[in-house]
Amino acid sequence: MDLNVALPFASSVLSFVFAATLFDQWRERHRPYQLIWALGMLWYGLSAGTEFLGGAFGWNEPLYRAWYLIGAVWVAGWLGLGTVYLLGRTRFGYAFAVCLGLAGLFTFLTWRKYDYPDSGIAPFVYLGVALALAVIVAAMTRRRDERWVQVAGGVVVGGSIVSAIMAFTAPLPAPGWTVDAATHIPTGELFPGYLRLLTPFFNITGAFVLVLGALYSAYMFMPKARVIRYERRGVLGPVLAAIAIPVNFVASLPGAIAALVSGRLHSRVPATILIAIGGLIPAITSGANRFGATSGFFVGELLGVLFLFTGFLVSIEVVRDIRIPFTQRVVRHRAEA
Repeated sequence: MDLNVALPFASSVLSFVFAATLFDQWRERHRPYQLIWALGMLWYGLSAGTEFLGGAFGWNEPLYRAWYLIGAVWVAGWLGLGTVYLLGRTRFGYAFAVCLGLAGLFTFLTWRKYDYPDSGIAPFVYLGVALALAVIVAAMTRRRDERWVQVAGGVVVGGSIVSAIMAFTAPLPAPGWTVDAATHIPTGELFPGYLRLLTPFFNITGAFVLVLGALYSAYMFMPKARVIRYERRGVLGPVLAAIAIPVNFVASLPGAIAALVSGRLHSRVPATILIAIGGLIPAITSGANRFGATSGFFVGELLGVLFLFTGFLVSIEVVRDIRIPFTQRVVRHRAEA
């Protein structure tokens, strides 16, 4: 069995099933984040599908361009945007602003260290846009202006359009695609620097938002040990919260484990922790792929969708009635704990 065929195939099929389940849930409840997550998982399935086709039947230039655009740019960005819309009424805008700023800074430093050819002014543009948007989102969050989620949506939608134009117009040397010589896993090194530097901008922002949003949701529903108490009001409120919440989260884990063992833990806690793991694993393996360590790429991709889907199914609040998508036939009804 060729794992370069089997692993992407499994990832693609599972992603499409997950996307269909999310889309069916959106049809019932009409929550924007459900539709956005469904699109994110659709991109996940299409990206893995290009890898399956490339491994099974051979790569070509259009397939290679589609793989890079969808997998390297769109997947993480759209999954992260779903989390933004889920937590749009909270102060999570501060976390999104920090993720944006870090993504812009990392993109710029990556360019300085590796000097991607044909980058032009792109590193400066990406850094400037990231910092400006981070300031705007943070200011809107401080004023409790929930329209910050629309700013985030504009970033992802606008960036998706721009990246599509870049991906399908960028000049590629013959044969128009490339794979790692040892693992035969595709890499993005043929694309010009201005496009390659757009991927950490999207991936860091999207992956960090997805993981942090899931952990923040877990923290909200777990029994808490407040080692550090803080007030959100005032200029230093967000800074104190950024310090206190991670410390309190770690301190709360023993109580959460005890509640899990006794059956008293809210189902959202293990569900969102699984989702956080599912967002973190492919972020690590795709980042390693970018820097030449390709062997774990397809494994991380499959583990990512497995953890994401498992976390989704674990949450009783999310999936109370398990039914065949796009029908009213209930396979199993789960009562609330």
